[in-house]
Amino acid sequence: MQRTIILAFALSLGVAAVHAQSSGPTAAEIVQQAHDWQRQRLARLTAPDGWLSLIGLEWLAPGDNRVGSAADNDIVLKAGPAHLGVVTLAQDGGVRIALAPNSGATIDGKPLREAELVDDAKAGAHGPTTVAFGSASFYVIDRDGRRALRVKDANAQTRTHFLGLDYYPVDPSWRIEADWVPFKPAHKLEIGNVLGSIDAVDVPGKAVFRRDGRTFELLPYQEEPGGELFFVLADRTSGKETYGAARFLYAALPAGGIDQPGKVVLDFNRAYNPPCAFTPFATCPLAPPENRLDIAITAGEKKYRGSHY
Repeated sequence: MQRTIILAFALSLGVAAVHAQSSGPTAAEIVQQAHDWQRQRLARLTAPDGWLSLIGLEWLAPGDNRVGSAADNDIVLKAGPAHLGVVTLAQDGGVRIALAPNSGATIDGKPLREAELVDDAKAGAHGPTTVAFGSASFYVIDRDGRRALRVKDANAQTRTHFLGLDYYPVDPSWRIEADWVPFKPAHKLEIGNVLGSIDAVDVPGKAVFRRDGRTFELLPYQEEPGGELFFVLADRTSGKETYGAARFLYAALPAGGIDQPGKVVLDFNRAYNPPCAFTPFATCPLAPPENRLDIAITAGEKKYRGSHY
C-alpha cells in the first residue's frame, strides 16, 4: 500500500513537471515565433506608406503656407505638383488646406478642393487627414503644440534602396519572464526625443529581471490606454552593434492586470530600431537614463548598415 502511495505521488510530480515545462513555448517555438515576427516587422517597415517612405518633415508657420515642389513655395516638397495648394495654420492650432486647381490631389481619397486637416493627435482610430498626390502624400502631426507636414512617397530612395534588416541569432535565453511590480499611483518618467523636447509619461510599474547573476529594471509606458507595455531602452551594445539612441520593445500586459503583481515576458529577440535609425524625418523618443542598462543585450535588431543618422 505504501509503495502504491509513493508511486502515485511520484507520478503526480511527473505530471506537474510536464505541465510546468509545457506552460511556455519551447526553444524551437521561440525561434520560429521570432522569425515570424521579423518577417512581419520587415513587411510593415517596407510597406508603401511605411517609415521608409518618409521624404519630409515640414514645420508649418502661422498663417498661409504655400506648398508644392517648385522653389517659390514656402514649403518645397520633394515630390508632387509644382504648386499643390495652401495650408493654413490658424491661431487656435487648426489646419486647413485649399488645393490649387488641377493639382490632381485628393483629400482622404475624395476629390475635394478644401478641407480641415485633422492632425495625428486628434485623429483617433481613423487616422489623420491624408492629402495624396501621385505616389506621395502628407498629413499633419502635432508635436508639443507645433504642427508639421509628415510627407511620404512610395518611391522614396530610403525605400527603393533599402538594404534589409540585420539581427543577432535568435537566442531563447533572451526571452525572459520578468517580475511585474506595479506602481500605485503611477510614476512619472521624463523621456526626451530627437527634437530636443521632453515628455512626461505615466509609468504603471516596472519589469524586474535577472541576467548573468545581476538584477535589472525597465520602466515602460503605454502609448494608449489599455495598450501593451512599451519600453524605450539602451544597453552596452548601443552605438556599437545596435542603434545608439534606443531600441523599442513591446510586451503584453501581465495576466492578472497592470495594477497587480505578476509576470511580464520580455523577448529581447524582438527589440527593434526606431524609425530614426532609417530616416531623418521621424520624431523618436530617446532611451531615458533609467532604461540604459549596464549589460550587452545581444539579441534583436542590429544597427542599420545603410544608416547615416
